[in-house]
Amino acid sequence: MSIFGIGLHVIIAIFFAVHVIRTHQNMYWLLILFAFPLLGSIVYGIAIYLPSIRHSRGAVVARRAIRNAVDPGRELREARQAFELTPTVDRRLRLAAALQAAGDSREALGHYSEAASGPFARDPAVLAGLAQAQFSTDDAAGAIATLETLFQVKADARRQPDNALLYARALAATQHAGTREAFQAALAVAADPEPKCRFADWLLAQGDVPAARALYQEIVADSRHWHNHARSLNKEWLKRAETALAQ
Repeated sequence: MSIFGIGLHVIIAIFFAVHVIRTHQNMYWLLILFAFPLLGSIVYGIAIYLPSIRHSRGAVVARRAIRNAVDPGRELREARQAFELTPTVDRRLRLAAALQAAGDSREALGHYSEAASGPFARDPAVLAGLAQAQFSTDDAAGAIATLETLFQVKADARRQPDNALLYARALAATQHAGTREAFQAALAVAADPEPKCRFADWLLAQGDVPAARALYQEIVADSRHWHNHARSLNKEWLKRAETALAQ
């Protein structure tokens, strides 16, 4: 099968090549994809692309929304029971994450801080959770320090969408000079409109109306290609973009 004279397997390889560049994968994937378009695309899809989609913010939000719709308090309830039964570090982190998701950032911060005070002080999962809890409790400076430690411990963490966006937001909250560059870095690894919308909000607050407007327009333009599920997940960011453009 071909489209405009180009084989479908080549088009898929090009799609994956763009993903390689946008997510800063090893460049040898480009050689594999274009030397062996069909086999290379299958291998890349299984090894890199599908896992990245499974762990993307959109997929996480979708799974969380389904669980919350069925039984809103189940995860927190089970995490607390498990921790009370056997208070291991893993179970503490599960409880902290459940508390954070339920909106109880203060208690979550206590658990993350406790985990970070021992031998797991430089564990990436602990640091990522701690930074999120710090930011949620209005400690942007603490979140910046924690994230910078995380990036030292695990360089790839800087290219993870959640960490990149949180870092940009924390810098923005402290009016740091590197905020613009941090948002641009977050956009480079983003697959959803939230980073773009938050960057546009920040640009608007800085008085850079043309740049902000361009980003809002991109969100609205992209939304025309969203399927129903994506539109439902991203309706907040689309509404914010449309409202900003209307004003």
